[in-house]
Amino acid sequence: MWNQIILGNPITAWLSALGLFLGVLVIGKLLFSFGLKHLTKISRATSWRGDDFLVEVLQANTKLLFMGLGIFAALQFLHLSPRVQSYTENLMVVILILQAGLWGHKAVDVWLQWRFAITNVAEQGGSIMTLGLLSFLGKLLLWVVVVLLALDNLGLNITALVASLGIGGVAVALAVQNILGDLFASLSIAIDKPFVIGDFVMVDNLMGTVEHVGLKTTRLRSLDGEQIVFANNDLLQSRVRNYKRMSQRRCAFTFGVTYSTTADQLAHIPTTVEAIIKSQPQVQFGRAHFKSFGESSLDFEVIYFVQSPDYDLYMDVQQAINLLLVRSFEHEGIDFAFPTRTLHVHTT
Repeated sequence: MWNQIILGNPITAWLSALGLFLGVLVIGKLLFSFGLKHLTKISRATSWRGDDFLVEVLQANTKLLFMGLGIFAALQFLHLSPRVQSYTENLMVVILILQAGLWGHKAVDVWLQWRFAITNVAEQGGSIMTLGLLSFLGKLLLWVVVVLLALDNLGLNITALVASLGIGGVAVALAVQNILGDLFASLSIAIDKPFVIGDFVMVDNLMGTVEHVGLKTTRLRSLDGEQIVFANNDLLQSRVRNYKRMSQRRCAFTFGVTYSTTADQLAHIPTTVEAIIKSQPQVQFGRAHFKSFGESSLDFEVIYFVQSPDYDLYMDVQQAINLLLVRSFEHEGIDFAFPTRTLHVHTT
């Protein structure tokens, strides 16, 4: 029985090949794990980041590596026909190419995480956005190359395939030009960063916090709670106001007093307003002026700057200023104006 021939090889040769294949899987895995553990110790003892990068990449799935090496070792005990031998060797190469693809996939992840590491909370949104977009595109390009190499080793004419894909790609590009426009717009957003995840922006008359920047759309969460979705290309063609990047907030407000206010009181009002504004923390006084004569009031205009983009802080400051103005005018006997109309009736 042991001398029975199967596909040109005795059973003993097949058993030897199988044993060698399993031996490479087990022993190779053990040796690789031992070497990786030793390399990990070395990387922890050095400041060079290259060995850390190598360790993280090699920790990816290595089963395909030992499977390919096992097939190569098993072939040394077998005498196969040239055609079967060629198919088997091509299969081994494809397995090794796929293993290289897995390592490349991990390498892209590790490099991007190092390159866009979050070192500052303020940069967290931009890093997450850029990392997600570049990770997807980098892995897509990597696996396209891996698949083409694998098909080439399986005997497929990839030159004709690439040429046909190129011709078909032109037609597809014309059909999905809007999608491609959004894709390139997403790259522009990732590179130029007009806004990042977490920024509060206003687009035309819509506003909200950026939640997600994808390949096709960008999503905002409005103040009312609903999600607003923009196509990336349309978004870049709009006027975007990024409130989170304000270094300070310019605030302007007006008020009016009655026409019964005396000239001395009018002259003193800007000084009173200035003192009130300067008493507020994180606020810089701009100006206060008697602006105009209104239909029912004498109008004043006030400008000040809050040294923070925080909207809640601005509202707290404005509220405090309004309350102090009311109390001050009550003390000085000055009345705020409201729309009034006086009728003069002439009798004959």
